[in-house]
Amino acid sequence: MSDNYKRAAAEAALELVRPGMRLGLGTGSTAAHFVELLGARVKAGLDVVGVPTSEATRGLAKHAGIALTTLEEEPELDLTVDGADEIDSELRLIKGGGAALLREKIVAFASKRMVVIADAGKKVEMLGAFPLPIEVIQFGLESTTRAVARVIAEAGCQGEIKLRMRPDGHALVTDSGHFILDAALGRIPGPEALANGLAAVPGVVEHGLFIGLASEAFVAGPSGVEHIARSSS
Repeated sequence: MSDNYKRAAAEAALELVRPGMRLGLGTGSTAAHFVELLGARVKAGLDVVGVPTSEATRGLAKHAGIALTTLEEEPELDLTVDGADEIDSELRLIKGGGAALLREKIVAFASKRMVVIADAGKKVEMLGAFPLPIEVIQFGLESTTRAVARVIAEAGCQGEIKLRMRPDGHALVTDSGHFILDAALGRIPGPEALANGLAAVPGVVEHGLFIGLASEAFVAGPSGVEHIARSSS
């Protein structure tokens, strides 16, 4: 049933797409529905170009027949549609479950508009139940991990920090060649403070707190698709 909700959210976001748009294409199971649906529109004659946020999404988009470009060729995008691992009422997000948080954030930042699509299970009162992904360079991993732990404690959070592993027992390496630390914090009472602290740690490339990037969201559940817009104030 959750998959049906994800598709319903993707269908709602698809209505925002107009001919000639330069689109950021997100990563993950919900974003995959959007890419598939967009591909059907493209085959029917819709003229758009996309920038994928991961190699996985690149493959899906090419298979769907969507024309692709890069941020070097199109440094400013009209719209990015992406999923989220958690979303709160202020449209603050946790992302990175698909290990694409760095590219996702770069693409979102380059876009005039970021729209989040999610099933209702991703909507939370407080961020943190989903482990926070933190992308780090491989050099100095133990030192960086300890610095991250100090920042987390200073932000009033606590929880285990684990290096993300692949099923074969080796450390997962992102498309950009980095490792990911997953911080199981349970709750993040001050996302902005934690985001600022993590950003100041040498060795941290990016973190999965997306704050002030999403302008609106489509969240689908048993009662239909809820549209949430961020206040302009």
